[in-house]
Amino acid sequence: MTKLPEKPTYFEAQQWASFCLKTATLPVDSGRFLLLGLSQLDQTQLLVHYREQLPAALWQAYQAAIKRVVAGEPAQYVLGRAPFYGLELDVTPAVLIPRVETEELVDWLLTDEADVTDLSVLDVGTGSGAIALALKQEQPNWQLTASDISAAALTVAEANAARLNLTVSFQQSDLFAQLGDQRYDVIVSNPPYIAENEKPVMDASVLNYEPQQALFAEHDGLAIYEQLARQVASHLTAHGRLYLEFGYHQGPAIQALFATALPEATVTLRQDMAGHDRMLRVVL
Repeated sequence: MTKLPEKPTYFEAQQWASFCLKTATLPVDSGRFLLLGLSQLDQTQLLVHYREQLPAALWQAYQAAIKRVVAGEPAQYVLGRAPFYGLELDVTPAVLIPRVETEELVDWLLTDEADVTDLSVLDVGTGSGAIALALKQEQPNWQLTASDISAAALTVAEANAARLNLTVSFQQSDLFAQLGDQRYDVIVSNPPYIAENEKPVMDASVLNYEPQQALFAEHDGLAIYEQLARQVASHLTAHGRLYLEFGYHQGPAIQALFATALPEATVTLRQDMAGHDRMLRVVL
């Protein structure tokens, strides 16, 4: 890593971080993300302070954080926080880092149900709680339940709910196995959907740090969708809706899967901002 003065300004520190990240062929925006998070400044405040000297403790912490990212660790895990739909969520290696594509799934659901003030919603495979907490933040009167097979993930999600003062019910469950006969108006999920044979083309930081259980599924990544297609109707109310995220190349297979399993339902694919089929809605 390139050397810097012992007492750099905020601007010089960020320039140093950008050089280090660019040299490692990593996204340079991680440098600003970490500087904002560690300094607890917002973007405007950072600009105001750009020519001021970093406090010594912050400079030491920033150097250590950048070195961890250069070594391959995701910046969100280094900071312990990740943004999602206007929220700041705690994240650990027990949960996936929330992605912007999942914000689009949340937005689709909120747009469809914008005028419904009383709704029961289940978030299957909640991880950090991202989907459930974003929905509760936007629609405080909805009844949100969030489930996950991982006790460690639920610990993170529950801590996020408590810190954000959002009331969500959490339940450890393998899909619907521990949820009884409860029915919901809406079920939403971003389940594991990556096939094992995709590992060679995946980013090393994802493979090395993010939870494998939340990434990979059998049957070419379709195993969870196959279970959902078989079971979801018995957990939805009449005219209930299912919203799903999936991999960019899985749209035709998943659409066919639900159209076959639920022939009376209306199955709709939706593209993400990049123009890929990434979301599906099933209306009973």
